[in-house]
Amino acid sequence: MLNAQIADNFSLLGKLMEIHGENSFKTKSYSTAAFTIEKLPVELSTLPEEKIFSIKGIGDAIGKKILVQLQTGQLPQLNEYLAQTPAGILEMMSIKGIGPKKIATIWKELEVETIGELLYACNENRLLLYKGFGAKTQQNIKDSIEFFLSNQGNYLYAQVASYAAQFTQELLQKFEGWLVQLTGDFRRQLEIINKLEWVTTIPAADLRVFLESNGLQWQTAADGYEEYRGQENIALQFYHTNAEAYYSTLFKTSSSAVFLDCFEQQYGSVPATAASEEAIFSASSLAYIPACLRETDQFLPRAAAQTLPVLIQPGDITGIIHSHSKWSDGANSIEEMAVAAKQQGLQFLVISDHSKSAFYANGLNEARIAAQHEEIDSLNSKLAPFHIFKSVESDILNDGNLDYGDDVLKSFDMVIASVHSNLKMNEEKAMARLLKAIENPYTTILGHMTGRLLLSRSGYPVDHKKIIDACAANNVIIELNAHPRRLDIDWRWIHYALEKDVLISINPDAHAVAGFHDIVYGVLAAQKAGVTKEQNFSSFSLEAVFERIKK
Repeated sequence: MLNAQIADNFSLLGKLMEIHGENSFKTKSYSTAAFTIEKLPVELSTLPEEKIFSIKGIGDAIGKKILVQLQTGQLPQLNEYLAQTPAGILEMMSIKGIGPKKIATIWKELEVETIGELLYACNENRLLLYKGFGAKTQQNIKDSIEFFLSNQGNYLYAQVASYAAQFTQELLQKFEGWLVQLTGDFRRQLEIINKLEWVTTIPAADLRVFLESNGLQWQTAADGYEEYRGQENIALQFYHTNAEAYYSTLFKTSSSAVFLDCFEQQYGSVPATAASEEAIFSASSLAYIPACLRETDQFLPRAAAQTLPVLIQPGDITGIIHSHSKWSDGANSIEEMAVAAKQQGLQFLVISDHSKSAFYANGLNEARIAAQHEEIDSLNSKLAPFHIFKSVESDILNDGNLDYGDDVLKSFDMVIASVHSNLKMNEEKAMARLLKAIENPYTTILGHMTGRLLLSRSGYPVDHKKIIDACAANNVIIELNAHPRRLDIDWRWIHYALEKDVLISINPDAHAVAGFHDIVYGVLAAQKAGVTKEQNFSSFSLEAVFERIKK
């Protein structure tokens, strides 16, 4: 075993002990040993045992641990700490600007265990509430995490959307007259993207010269196609075809394997040539099915009956529901958020700051709620006919109760009930907690149903159908949290909610005015489920929202 490996083990042990709150003298001794060993001019494995113990800075305890490593290749104490430390915390140690003390605070006090959760906490300004974390530190951590994640290979749709559009435009400008269009998972609006794909008539040799001149390197992918990668580290794949077969290729590559198989079983092989994708559908007497609905055969019968839903569009959103202000962990005042929403042509804003149990987010106690409501009343007089609704994102407590008594809950226009703490639940516990909250007569909207963070946290296990049935029985709306790291409820379950006549509400969970834009990603997810504007609460007119509240 080399000195460098032994030093690394001691260094890691010291850091882990510090994260776990062990005696600072012990942690420092391991860090010192690591430094000493790293600087040695000879390999420890070449020295007799007594010589190792005589090295300055190597005492009896450290010396024995060195011998164990030389004999077994293992440091048992390190293995013990590794077993007690979540994988996400270990991964966090590779992020620039986060030392053991800060990681300890993040883990033990903020209860964050993965890099993705930490990035989400940075976006919600959660770190600013803890000693040692200023705005600059939080921004540096956020930048470092984003850099780290950009090298992992899987991306949120939102992370690659801008690049995909920009690169497509570059191709169209460079190769004027040739056909180019995004396809694959991105065109189908999936929430996780591991490569960007295009169908094109650009000659392969010409495209390769252009790509390589822009610093992209190519390799042959597992499916036999050439795959390119550049600084952004996402794979780029191109399906080369001629003009006659262009739309047939676009149709096939824009459909999932399941959809394509079902289509061909029912309507025969996709024609080799076509004037458009619409022509392929019309040849089989089908209404045009947008790429976002080509996941399963679910919409084929409706296409045959010419009854496909008119999908919701970003312009159908009439108000911002679920937003946080400076009263809790938001970056803007209520007035700033309301004015911005009004300027964007929206009719209303639902302010839903965190409840009192969310101490980490500066949640509102009863006295602060009363003060906030006074401010909202004043702003409503000033901004009419635009309206700000009084709401709260109430924590669902461990026993399923909401965070306030009925006398406080009834002072809100609407209540969004969400789980934020003790997320490591089995299904039985999660279901009991959620069902009780849904049955609370003051719950208007069930917020981010599973607590998932895409690429970071899978969320607690739930029986989606039972939750949706409970929402139907209790007239509770289900949030489609539009933050691109959440997109929760998962679009795959929305069809069942629609069957049960449960309203969806596409909400940005905005912690700043800029967060309003996340509505777009929620709409894209809703489109995959076939949601219409009539089935979405945040598309209701102001008058319709008032009517819903009265009921």
